[in-house]
Formats: sequence, structure tokens, C-alpha cells
Amino acid sequence: MRAIVDFLVSLQVIDFLTDPRVLFVAGALFLVSLFLKWRIVGITIFTVAALVTVARYSRLAEGRTSMDQNLLVFAIGSFLVIVIVIYFLFIRGD
Repeated sequence: MRAIVDFLVSLQVIDFLTDPRVLFVAGALFLVSLFLKWRIVGITIFTVAALVTVARYSRLAEGRTSMDQNLLVFAIGSFLVIVIVIYFLFIRGD
């Protein structure tokens, strides 16, 4: 797991995804996906934005946090629960 985090830090993915131009395009695409009811695109953009927010909040890019097994299990479990809730509340209803 540490190797994956180091690889993402070296690529500066967080810096790219927080560039104002990228945020503007992602926001515009998200709004278009809402109006045209492209659920997969909207959920994908929302998920990436949420994961980038968590990564910035936990300071992964600065190397100040430790990724241990418990944090990984908590993060993956929380993600799966949110995906299941979104599916049953919004997608399955149609």
C-alpha cells in the first residue's frame, strides 16, 4: 500500500486534480451529467472529487500520515457502504 501512495505522490496527481482548470471542467461535466441524467458519469466525478478531498484532508501528498491496515479497511468499507446507499436510494428507484 505504501508503494501505491508513494507512486501517486511522485506523479503529483493531487496537484493536477486540484488545478482550477481541471476543477472547472469537472464541475461543468458534473452539471451536464445531472441535466442529461448520466448517472455513471455523475457518480464517477463525485467519487473522484470525494477521494481527492479525503487525500488532501489527510495530507497524503505531504507524507505526514501513516497508511496502516485499519485505516485502509475503514476507508474501503466506508466507500462500499456509500456506494450501496447511493445505488439503493437513487439508481434502483427508476
